[in-house]
Amino acid sequence: MLPELGIIEGFYGPLWHWHEREQLVEALAPRGYRFYLYAPKADRYLRRCWQLPHPPEEAARLASFAAFCRSLGVRFGIGLSPFEVFNHFDDAARSALTDKLAFLDGLGIDDLAILFDDMKSDTPDLARTQADIVHWVKARTRASRLFVCPSYYSDDGVLDRVFGQRPDNYLEDLGRALDPGVEVFWTGEEVCSREISPGHLARVAGQLERQPFLWDNYPVNDGDRMSRHLHLRAFTGRPASNAHHLAGHGINPALQPTLTRIPALTLIESYREGERYQYGQAFLDAARLTLGEPLAAQLQRDILTLEDGGLSRLSAARVEQLKEIYRRYDHPGAQEVLGWLSGHYQVTDDMVQTQ
Repeated sequence: MLPELGIIEGFYGPLWHWHEREQLVEALAPRGYRFYLYAPKADRYLRRCWQLPHPPEEAARLASFAAFCRSLGVRFGIGLSPFEVFNHFDDAARSALTDKLAFLDGLGIDDLAILFDDMKSDTPDLARTQADIVHWVKARTRASRLFVCPSYYSDDGVLDRVFGQRPDNYLEDLGRALDPGVEVFWTGEEVCSREISPGHLARVAGQLERQPFLWDNYPVNDGDRMSRHLHLRAFTGRPASNAHHLAGHGINPALQPTLTRIPALTLIESYREGERYQYGQAFLDAARLTLGEPLAAQLQRDILTLEDGGLSRLSAARVEQLKEIYRRYDHPGAQEVLGWLSGHYQVTDDMVQTQ
């Protein structure tokens, strides 16, 4: 059983180019990826400055990409993060949100996600307030599917340390208050979960009174520490039996749009193969399909260095040696390795705190 799979472009750090998004959709749509949610943290008009309209050129590119996705049978959606709006959902916020929803409707979005992640709250009865906002949006959007990302979207205690202690029974209260037709994102036991099990998903489904829609933070590699590593390996820790406990499965991609295809393709195989799945072979098959045989073999040789070791463990001499190797390959994937070796994908703490 293959759940609905898709891309959730929800990372911190540098924005992709539009042609990179199109190439990713072109590569994954024929393989079974059926939706694309555009929600990069660096798009200020969807997050910190959500009240402001997108510049005309960017609005036109969004509309063009939406049409491109639909032409390939892929649902297109927007993730809107009305920053800390639950702390002051007043007339000014409602007016700005009305304008933003009209703009998004004009793009012809299929999906709309209201994202409350990574924000601090000083609002009593947070779950009820957020549910009320989502219902207010639901009555004013033409999107055929609505998602919400809770403030506490994982069991991970890091959310409580950074954004404040979660209210008692937050998930249960949110699930009870929300319209049953609203999908709820969940990342697992951790923000970046190493394993996601059927037992865990069944427990969360009971709390939310609906199956969770998995926002999988692999292969994403944003943040100061993770951006120093390339996430290339095949998916593990997501058994095929999870499909029976999920409303859908979206992956937050790596900062490298070509290389992210490799783990993305292996996720499909992990569901289809079930107990026959072999993650090493799945990586090699996906790498060959994405990069061609010579570059795939090179990446396989270097995976311990690029993914496990990372930039922090590379001497200047080793970096130059690797650059010389990857300059030999005329492929966007090799260019991404070179860009990573040069620090072009480094995500700083300042980016995370200000995007």
